Amino acid sequence: MRVFGLTWQFQQRFPELTLTPCDQERLRVLTLWRETHDVGVVCRTFGLSRATLYRWARQFDPHDPTSVRAQSRRPRRVRQPTWTAAQLEAVWRVRTQYPRWGKAKLAVLLQRAGHRLSASTVGRMLTRLKAHGRLVEPRRRAISARKRRPPRPYAVRKPADYTPQAPGDLVQVDTLDVRPVPGVVLKQFTARDVISRWDVVEVHERATARVATQFLDTLQARLPVPVRAIQVDGGAEFFAEFEAACQQRQIRLFALPPRSPKLNGKVERAQRTHTEEFYEVTPCAWTVAALAPELRQWEHTYNTIRPHQALGYRTPLQFLQDHGILPPPRPSLSHM
Repeated sequence: MRVFGLTWQFQQRFPELTLTPCDQERLRVLTLWRETHDVGVVCRTFGLSRATLYRWARQFDPHDPTSVRAQSRRPRRVRQPTWTAAQLEAVWRVRTQYPRWGKAKLAVLLQRAGHRLSASTVGRMLTRLKAHGRLVEPRRRAISARKRRPPRPYAVRKPADYTPQAPGDLVQVDTLDVRPVPGVVLKQFTARDVISRWDVVEVHERATARVATQFLDTLQARLPVPVRAIQVDGGAEFFAEFEAACQQRQIRLFALPPRSPKLNGKVERAQRTHTEEFYEVTPCAWTVAALAPELRQWEHTYNTIRPHQALGYRTPLQFLQDHGILPPPRPSLSHM
């Protein structure tokens, strides 16, 4: 393989000349073309089109190395403004009066005032006014009444290299609005271990940080493995006391970025399952006192009886037993 570059004679003759890497590449192309006179070989070697090579060759002067530099592509003749100073002033006045209106709307207003200008011409006039500093876009002001969240002292974004390997490494927690009848709103806290698919559910009348802290006690009591990390969204119930409780118990707390429920996809899918297989088919009184024991029984069914496709149609209990995390089931004595 032959490498074409700047010769030592060229460097000695033009020591003050500095070429960019692109200019040096062009010089290598033209050097090979002048030595071989084979357009096909040059184009295949450097991956160029014939039109590009011919254009560079017309531009190149062997006695002037600076001729390899890229030339300006500006047209020789450019469009000149056709509007008058009075029309430009009219555009400035109407745009200053209506700063958020586009060129099409401004053109209609100007035509009403007797200025026959097209929307494209108005757009070019606005560009000219901005380039000369006469027209400055107004600064937008936020009008949202939503209260800004305070900075989180403990929760962080889940690191990209954090991958759960064992049950308990990551538990996704979310809340579900239960609205069975008009005027009744209940809050279900759902926690799912992403490895074993073990769910812990609890219903409350409200979703506050204090209630979320109580659910954290329930989670640690009912999940058969230690909780090492929890992932939550930006709900207000996962701030304040809940965050302080996680820090006190040395549980890592990961907070999702805004508008990204797919990152909590496993617990979101669990919410759908609980809705379809429990709430939509379970007749009961819609109070926390009446619903709590029913929901506790459903949690037992979900974790120990219901087969899970993601676990090879095993239950979360069987999954933990197969991996030696929980003791195997005792042999049945029904045959004795």
